[in-house]
Amino acid sequence: MRLGVNLDHIAFIKKSRDTRYPNLSDAVHISENAGADLITIHLREDRRHIQESDAYEIRKCAKVVNLEMANTFEMIKFAMDLKPDYVCLVPEKREEKTTEGGLNVVNINAADQKFLKNNIENLKSLNIKVSLFINPDIQDIEQSKLLGADIVELHTGTYANTFGTDAEEKEYEKLKIAAKYADEIGLVVNAGHGLNYENIGRICKIQNLNELNIGHSIIADAVFIGLKDAIGKIIRIINNCD
Repeated sequence: MRLGVNLDHIAFIKKSRDTRYPNLSDAVHISENAGADLITIHLREDRRHIQESDAYEIRKCAKVVNLEMANTFEMIKFAMDLKPDYVCLVPEKREEKTTEGGLNVVNINAADQKFLKNNIENLKSLNIKVSLFINPDIQDIEQSKLLGADIVELHTGTYANTFGTDAEEKEYEKLKIAAKYADEIGLVVNAGHGLNYENIGRICKIQNLNELNIGHSIIADAVFIGLKDAIGKIIRIINNCD
């Protein structure tokens, strides 16, 4: 199972004081040397952490880049210039602290559906693999396939929020069923959001999962033990699940 390390919160430290540090190129090299398979960044419309200049810097030095972004004219244009290896289209609300759920791909009008489908096609024409960040729902998976996505990333936030409660098992089963179905219809299946050292153990045991994208919990732990060791802890858990 692959690991994508999200560097947004390192960029947030840099942005909070508009400094040149921490150096994102250093973060990329440390992450890759620690075993990260790819670097994930989210260029938000409000630019609260990653900036365009950060994205170009990371694209220049990282081996594999996964760009998370909203499905807007501005972001599609930027992605087509940056040319990351992967684009993951996600929902955004300016007032949210973090992404709150999956992209709405089912209950949208024909114009929005066409816009999304065309953007997926345009990105794929540049050999960018396109992922849709969706809830673990069969309808969402089927629609993602029809829209032309290569990959779905299952939103694990609800599972993470219910971890250790009576509702955990229900959310875990949703993820298992969704991963199996998406794989069966030919989609690559990733997962992410809210994953940490405590709750990742069950997730990485789900068959059919190709990749996990994790950021906040790794960077939080890195404050105390360093980025290399924080990534190493996650990788050891993943490897022990195989």
